[in-house]
Order: sequence, then C-alpha cells, then structure tokens
Amino acid sequence: MRIAIVDESAARASIIQEGLAALDDCELFVVTERRGLLARMAQIDPDIVLMDLGNPSRDVLEEYFAVSRALARPIAMFVDESDDDAIIASVEAGVSSYVVDGLAPGRIRPILDLAITRFNAFSRLQRDLAEAKGKLVERETIDKAKRILMQSKGLPEPKAYAELRRAAMNQGKRIIEVAEAIVTANELLGAA
Repeated sequence: MRIAIVDESAARASIIQEGLAALDDCELFVVTERRGLLARMAQIDPDIVLMDLGNPSRDVLEEYFAVSRALARPIAMFVDESDDDAIIASVEAGVSSYVVDGLAPGRIRPILDLAITRFNAFSRLQRDLAEAKGKLVERETIDKAKRILMQSKGLPEPKAYAELRRAAMNQGKRIIEVAEAIVTANELLGAA
C-alpha cells in the first residue's frame, strides 16, 4: 500500500510515520511542501492520503479540499480544532475521515482503516447511484419510443412495447438500442 503523508511540519509527520511503522508492505511518502501538491500526488499515486493540517486557515483548507476532490482516494484529515463549516466542506470534498485533535501514533491505524472503509462504501454508493440514473434514462427513452410507436401506428402501450422487444430480438440488439434509434429517427424527421 502506498501512503502519502501530507504535513508542512516534518515533526508532526513523524507522528503519523510512527503510527504506521508496524504496517507490512507499505511505502510511505512524506510531502511537506504545499505548492504543487496535486502534481506531487499524481507522481506518488497513493492508495491513501493522510493530511495533518494543524490549525489551517480557510484558504489553506480550500487548497487541500481541491486536492481531495481531484484525487478520488481515501483521505484522512487531521486538524487541531473543530469547525462545523470545515467538517461539512471536507465531507463534500470527499474526505473520508476528519479527525479533530486526534494525532497520536496509536490512533493512526484505526483511522486509516476507517478512511479506507468509508471511501469504499461511498464509492459503492456513487456507482449504485450512477447505475440507477442510467437505468432511469433508459426507461425514459424506452417510454418515449413507445409513445412514438403508439402515435404513429395507433398501437396500445403493450403492443408498442412488444414491437420494440421483437425488433430488438430480430436485430440482436438491446431494447434500449432500438428505442434510441426510434427516438433519434423521430427527432431527425422533426416530429419530436
């Protein structure tokens, strides 16, 4: 596992390194420079990122949130003080764990595991949502194609669907492919 530790303070970064010392098969990369952080992360290509920010300003937080949005990796963020707005912004930016005043070697491993678990669960939810949206769009296209067939051929809805299904079977295509062709042809003919 490749782990990037982002901390402008080498001393604080060593606390995280100490907490990860017992991990096998783990490469650690310590990044202490904020400038060019996204490019550096692309070079490292980490499996997880641990950011210790201490007590950052709003601008600094926003810089790190931008990195978080772009990385699509589990991220655990350590800060010294609680801030409700920062917590909300961090979750929206994809931060998997937002830990207030919790930087201690013994806590690093459980926080790392939590960040990975939450990231994987959130990623699964995002995939499920994208799939559901895709199916909804397909359903709408099929319904539109049925309406076109119902209007143009004077068919009732079950027969319009049966005609779609038969055409798909005869052409060796999915129903959505036939429906898309009908909708596109209808639009080209200016009947949309």
